[in-house]
Amino acid sequence: MSTKLTLKVGNRAPKKPIRKLPSSIELPHDATVEDAKKAIARESSVKDFNRLGLYDPVSKQFLKNRRALLRDEAGVVKAGELLVKDLGPQVAWRTVYVIEYFGPIIFHVLIPFLRPYIYGILPFVDKAAAEAPMAQVQWLLCALFHLHFLKREYETIFVHKFSANTMPARNIVRNSAFYWLMAGLLCSLDIYAPNSLAARDELTLLDYVGLAVFTIGEACNWIVHQHLASLRKPGGTEKGIPNCIGSNLVTSPNYMFEVLAWVGVILISRSWAVVLFICTGIIYMRSWSRDKEKALREAFGDRYKKKRYTMLPGLI
Repeated sequence: MSTKLTLKVGNRAPKKPIRKLPSSIELPHDATVEDAKKAIARESSVKDFNRLGLYDPVSKQFLKNRRALLRDEAGVVKAGELLVKDLGPQVAWRTVYVIEYFGPIIFHVLIPFLRPYIYGILPFVDKAAAEAPMAQVQWLLCALFHLHFLKREYETIFVHKFSANTMPARNIVRNSAFYWLMAGLLCSLDIYAPNSLAARDELTLLDYVGLAVFTIGEACNWIVHQHLASLRKPGGTEKGIPNCIGSNLVTSPNYMFEVLAWVGVILISRSWAVVLFICTGIIYMRSWSRDKEKALREAFGDRYKKKRYTMLPGLI
């Protein structure tokens, strides 16, 4: 068996060629996709190898699994070639998530603090009401929002394991806008308004139900995230078959319990903004959960018990 793997190297985007791209590269027989990126980056004088995307020359598909052996990529071996594209400046996935979730935390501090100044200038809001302290239910919701997103930040830093190192830096604005503008700005402006449906000092039975639903959703979501993290070794990209609470019902129980927690917030807040936020989130999660179901079926075949619903039993 040869100890070396020699591959031609070509530009995936000829109109935006990579300067100093070598015509070929010689790699160990057991080289991974990431090994090839590092080698090509050295030859091309590219400082960050993560900005290089490698593609199958036959299917033109992006080689997603950075730990995959190149010798197992049929199209690459058949053509004896790798296509390379500069993906632009990169940022770590973990950093992106930290920035995303930081937005709601900030807005749910700023809006309550600036409440007299924001609502006091609006003609349809009584000035005295704007200057009055927030109601107890509004403070409760402020605590729930912070609890949720501080949990997210903790999981991002200490729990989650990412299959990819980085994503294009330009995606930060797109990815963060959803959380900063909807969960942060929009929800806080509606919930903390003096005339909000959450401007109540007494908790009703519906509020207690909502608090219980939120607590169950957050706790179960935490359990699922811990389980999913245990399926992957540090730095690994391998997939595992989920076998935890809710996984007998749907492909992505973490999304199911995420939605459940936000249903609890809706019951307490009666806020249209929170409804809009989670309904928009469901659109994204539906796509991700379906992609996960497809990936699990492809990876494990008959060993994986196929799911009819990917995130919400009886619905999605």
